[in-house]
Amino acid sequence: MTTRTLARRAALVVAAATAALTLTACGGDTSGSGAKAGAPGASATATAHNAQDVRFAQGMIPHHRQALEMARLAADRASSARVKDLAARIEEAQDPEIRTMTGWLRSWGEQVPTAGMDHSAHAGHTGMPGMAGMPGMMGDDDMAALRKAHGKAFDTAFLSLMVEHHRGAVEMAGTERSKGAYGPARRTADDIVTAQNAEIKEMKKLLGAG
Repeated sequence: MTTRTLARRAALVVAAATAALTLTACGGDTSGSGAKAGAPGASATATAHNAQDVRFAQGMIPHHRQALEMARLAADRASSARVKDLAARIEEAQDPEIRTMTGWLRSWGEQVPTAGMDHSAHAGHTGMPGMAGMPGMMGDDDMAALRKAHGKAFDTAFLSLMVEHHRGAVEMAGTERSKGAYGPARRTADDIVTAQNAEIKEMKKLLGAG
């Protein structure tokens, strides 16, 4: 009798443990399925982009490249240490943004603007905005004059042209903020608006217009 009772109790314990494990496993599967089901949706939302995001990256890359070209001239042409410092900060900020936007375009399977591409062509030909279609871009004459300038003449020309260049970038970033869908691109647009508006104020003060 005692042996049977012990055996029965042991059997009940095993059965209860088995049931508990089964319930835990089922509960875990249900929870896991729920998390997995939600993950693709969250991932899709985070990575979704639209045509405006593509236009923003394809336009801002050459826009930034021209700013870098202008900024790099300051090292041996500017007379003001503050102008040289500003130019170095512009280069430090915009070079990484070019690399980031290039990564977006490649991940989306979109064309990345090349440094030697003729951006003066119509957008319909290249599928990307042309130079003339981007606000704030300098023309060949402006760039040639800047390359020839030195000392205070360079400082004045650089600051005047870069103010206009920055205003164009802020305009482009504003369009991305209102019409873009890709979170990282919109955050980059926010950064551009904040940083370049601050630099515009700084440059206007250096020009004596603040």
